[in-house]
Amino acid sequence: MDSVLRIPVVGIDVSKATLAICYQVEQQVRHLEVSNSKAGFQQLVQACGRQCLFVMEATGTYYLACAYYLHTQGGQVVVLNPLVIKRFVQMHLSKGKSDRKDAQWLLRFGQQQPAKPWQLDEQVLVECRQLEQVTEQLLKQKIMVSNALEALAQQPVISPIAWKRLQQTLKVLTGQLQAVEAELLSLLEQRFSKEITLLYSIPGIGRKTASMLLLFAGGFTRLANYRQLIAMAGLSPREHSSGTSVRGKVRITKMGGSLIRGKLFMCNFAAKRYNAACQALYDRLVAKGKNGKLALIAVCNKLLKQAFAIVKSGVPYQADFMKNLPLNA
Repeated sequence: MDSVLRIPVVGIDVSKATLAICYQVEQQVRHLEVSNSKAGFQQLVQACGRQCLFVMEATGTYYLACAYYLHTQGGQVVVLNPLVIKRFVQMHLSKGKSDRKDAQWLLRFGQQQPAKPWQLDEQVLVECRQLEQVTEQLLKQKIMVSNALEALAQQPVISPIAWKRLQQTLKVLTGQLQAVEAELLSLLEQRFSKEITLLYSIPGIGRKTASMLLLFAGGFTRLANYRQLIAMAGLSPREHSSGTSVRGKVRITKMGGSLIRGKLFMCNFAAKRYNAACQALYDRLVAKGKNGKLALIAVCNKLLKQAFAIVKSGVPYQADFMKNLPLNA
């Protein structure tokens, strides 16, 4: 990272329509605001140059076009979890918030803290994540229409036209959802055929969950250990305690990964019955008086540990040999 830190740093606060930019010229801090578009990206490069370390937050999907453009122009890009920069600002006891201030804090972070450069994802992963977003939207719409039908059914007088139209809409949404899910899983099966087969060997994990886990983890190629995977999924334990008087409940961070958490929780019920390691862990925690929810979270973490070890080793699940797999690789 030493070579990265020596190049000029540019802080970029990203919003849907604009980019608030903070950079330095001969130790003087300067600000610039441009549109979040290709024309704005070109203005940014003209003002700051290409050979810079560009630091921004992962703001929904709004940062992606800018990050791609700067990367293709030869810039080094760092994309931070918003919580990371929030903690950095809190550590400096800063108050007040604006786009200009946020950009300046991103500049300072890039100057003071080492950070892992952002890398382009494979095109198939980008396409699959877009399909995943479509499935989420279709599912939300399907639930809304189902709720509308349920509410209409409770009315004392029901319009047959309204009922018919809602039923038709529900049928269309169901068909579209099934089609998009099939297309998504087909793409993942083509790209990760070997890895999906390995993950499917784990009792409790089905092919669909295996596929979505590989999409979530980007094929496991950039993960150094299973703890990073657990943190990405938002399943890291978080304890709130102090001295002898404060004893809060142990919770999970819930940062990111809500979709994969939901799928893992669904896998729990099969895993604690058919996966020997998960069953032993669940029974041991319950026997110690831990509540069922905490035990299920532990089972989710065990599944992720097994998944990481199996994909990295290339060895299918074998209950007797799991202890020899590289969980800490």
